[in-house]
Amino acid sequence: MFRITARTVLELGSELISSDIIAFYELIKNGFDARTKNGVEVRFDIVIPKHSVSTLIRAITRGGKLEDHKAAVEEEILESATDVAKAGFRALIDKATDLDELKTALRRGQRRFNTIRVSDTGSGMSAEDLTKTFLVIGTGSRKKAVEAAIAGGASRSPFLGEKGIGRLSAMRLGDHLRVETARAEDPALNLLTINWKDFNNVDAMLDEIPVAPTVGGPKPTAAWSGTTIIIADLMENWTEARVREMAGKDFARLTDPFADAGARPRVAVFWNNDNRIAIAAMPKALLDAAHARVSGVYQVVEGEPQLVITSEAIDLDFEHPLEKEVITLSRADLEGLVIGKDGDIDDDALESVGSFTFEAHWFNRRRLLRTDTTGQSMAIRDEQARWSGILLFRDQFRVFPYGDDDDDWLDLDRSALRRSGYTLNKTQFIGRVNISRVGNPALLDQTNREGLRVTPEQQVMLKVLRYAVQDRLGGFLRDVERQYKGQKIDLSDAKTRVQSLEDRAKAAIARLRRLSSGAALDDVEDLQQTLAEFSDFAARARARIEQVEQESRQMVEMAGVGLMVEVVAHELARATENALRALDGLKGKDVPDRLRAQFATLHAEMKSVNKRVRVLDPMSVSGRQRTELFTLDELVKDAVEAHQTQFARHQIKPIISLPDRPVRVRAVKGMIVQIVENLISNSVYWLDIRGERESFAPEIRIAVRSDPPTLVFEDNGKGVAPENRETIFKLFFSLRDTKRRRGLGLFIAREAAAHHGGRLELEDLKDPATGRLHRFVLELPQGAQQ
Repeated sequence: MFRITARTVLELGSELISSDIIAFYELIKNGFDARTKNGVEVRFDIVIPKHSVSTLIRAITRGGKLEDHKAAVEEEILESATDVAKAGFRALIDKATDLDELKTALRRGQRRFNTIRVSDTGSGMSAEDLTKTFLVIGTGSRKKAVEAAIAGGASRSPFLGEKGIGRLSAMRLGDHLRVETARAEDPALNLLTINWKDFNNVDAMLDEIPVAPTVGGPKPTAAWSGTTIIIADLMENWTEARVREMAGKDFARLTDPFADAGARPRVAVFWNNDNRIAIAAMPKALLDAAHARVSGVYQVVEGEPQLVITSEAIDLDFEHPLEKEVITLSRADLEGLVIGKDGDIDDDALESVGSFTFEAHWFNRRRLLRTDTTGQSMAIRDEQARWSGILLFRDQFRVFPYGDDDDDWLDLDRSALRRSGYTLNKTQFIGRVNISRVGNPALLDQTNREGLRVTPEQQVMLKVLRYAVQDRLGGFLRDVERQYKGQKIDLSDAKTRVQSLEDRAKAAIARLRRLSSGAALDDVEDLQQTLAEFSDFAARARARIEQVEQESRQMVEMAGVGLMVEVVAHELARATENALRALDGLKGKDVPDRLRAQFATLHAEMKSVNKRVRVLDPMSVSGRQRTELFTLDELVKDAVEAHQTQFARHQIKPIISLPDRPVRVRAVKGMIVQIVENLISNSVYWLDIRGERESFAPEIRIAVRSDPPTLVFEDNGKGVAPENRETIFKLFFSLRDTKRRRGLGLFIAREAAAHHGGRLELEDLKDPATGRLHRFVLELPQGAQQ
C-alpha cells in the first residue's frame, strides 16, 4: 500500500491552485455549494501591511531607540482595521522590551492578526463532516451526487465543485487555517485548525501530522448554520489598492457579468471592518457601444445538433445601415464544417458536446484609441479594456483561464495576423460562452483549473466558436464594407466651387509670371507654393468634412483640442526644464562641442512643441509636422551628451550600443527626441527612487539597431510590474509623487511612435533580479530607414 508524505499535500496545493483568484474562487464556490442563504463574504482584516513590516524590521536592525521604533510601528498601523486585531497587535508590540523582541513581535503580530475571512451562511459542517469530508482530499461525495443528477436528467447540477480539492486553496493564501462551522442542529461551533508549515517536514508522513476538529464556543444564534474560513500568516502583501484592483477585474469576472445584477450570485468583498469594496459591474451601455457582434446557439434537440449564428454590423466607421445576418446550420453542415474529411473527431461528439450559447461584441480599438475622443468615448475605451476577452462560464461561474489577458483560446490573435481586412483579435472582443455541468457533461475541467480537458466534445465547441468569430463574423464585415464603403457623401458642389477658385488662382499666377522679372519672380514662386499648400489643405479639408459628417464627431474635435492643450502644456514644461538644465550646465565652461549637442537637442524639441501649438488651430497650414533625414545614432548621442551633467549629478552611467553603420531614418526628429527624452526622464526618477533605498550602480542602456530601425532603452531601476505593462501608457496614469505626477510622457511617446507607423512597447521580458519589466522598444517601420 502506498504511503504519502506530509509535504505531498503542499505539493498538491501549489500545483492545483495556481493563483490567488483561483484560491478565492474555490473557497467562494464551496460557500454556494453549501447553499448559502446570503451569498459569500470575503473580508480582509489587515492591521499592518506586510511590506511595512519588512521596512520596519530593516530600520530596527540598524539600531536606535526602542521607543522611537515603537512610535514608527504605531504610525504604520492601519486604523481602519478591526478593533480586536489592532488591540491584539498593539499588545504584542507593547510587551517588547528590546529591539530583538520588537522584531519578533512585529513578525508574530503580522502573521497572527493580518487575516482573510471567507464566510457563508450555508448548511455548515458537523464535527463528523469535518473528519469524513473536509479532511478527506479527493472525497467523492459530491461527484456521486453530480453524476446522479446527470443520469436523472436534472436541469441543474447540485454542486459547482466535485473534485474534493478546494480546501487546499487556503494554503495558497496563507500558512494558517482556522475553520469555524456548524450545522443548524449543532449546539456549538466546530473548530478545525491547520498550520500548513507542519506539513513541510520532509521526513514526516501524512498520518503523523495531528489534525482533528474540536468543539468551540457558542454559535451566533441557536439556529445558525454556516462556515467561516479564517486564513492567517498571509503569503502576499495585501493592500486596499490591490483588493480594489482585484474587485475591479478578477472578482468582477468570477461570476457571469452579462447577467442582470440581481440574478448574479452575491459575492461581497470588504476591506478592514465594513468598508465594502465594490465589485465592478459591466455597464449595459458598453455592449450597446459595440461596433459589431456575433452570437450563437448550439442546440441538440432529440439527438440532432443545430447551430444558429447571428452577425451584426452596427458602426464600421463608414456610413451604412444596421446590417444583420442569421445563418442556421444543421447536422449535415456541421459534419462538413466541424468533423471534415480527416475524421479526427467522431460524429457522435456533435451530440455529446451538448447545448451551449455564446456572444461576442467587437470593438474597433483603433477608433477607441484616437486622441480626439470625448470623455464618454474614453470611458468606453477603459471599460472595453477592463472586460475584453471571451470568457467561459459554467452554471454562472467562470472556467479558468479562458478570457485572461494572456489566453488566446480561440486563436484570434494568430488568425488576425494572417487575415487581411478587419482585425478580429482577442482584445477587441467582449464575450462569453455559457455551458452547464448537466447539459455538457463531457466538458470537464482539468484538475489544475487550467482549462477544459482535451476531448472530442471540447474540440467541437472550439471549432464552432472559431468559425463563428473568425470566419462568419469576419466575412460578414468584409461583405458589408464592400457593399457600402464605396458610397461617398455628396460634396460635389463644394468640390466644384473649390476647383473653380483653384483654376482662377492658377491662371492669375501664370499671368503674373509672364509680367514679372528679376526679384519679383521669387515672390511669384512663393505665391505658387502658397497656392499649392492651400490646394493640399482644401483636399484634406474635404476628406475631413466627410469623416466628420460620417461619424458625427464635431464634439469630438472640441475635446481633442482640449486634450492637445494639456499635451502642449506638458511638453512646454518639460522642454523648458531641459533648457534651464542645459544653460546651467554651460555656465563657466569651455564646451563648444557640448554647446552644439545641447542646442541641437533643444532646437528639435522646441520646434516640435511649436508645431504642436500650431496644431491647435485646425485651419493652420504651416503647422504640419515635417519629416527630415537624420541618423538615429547621432540623435541618441546628442540626447545622452545633453544629459551628461544630470547623469553625473545622479551618478548614472549611460551605456550606448551603436551598430557599425549609422542608421539613417526619415521621420519627425522632434517627435523621436520627445520619445527619448521622456524615457530618460522616467529612468532618472526611478533610478533615484531605488538609489534612495539601496546601494547599487545606476545604469541606462540605449541600443540602436537597423532593419527595421529600432531603439532599445532599459535601465536597472525599479522596473514596471508585468500587470502594468500597458497601463503605463494610459493617459494621465503615473506612479510618481504628487509634485511630479503628470501621466502624459509615455502617452505622448507612444502617440509619437504611432504617428510614424511605428510602435513603442514595454517588452514582456522579466528581469531575473526584480521579476519586473525594464526594456522599452521603439520600432519604426522599415520604410523609415534610408
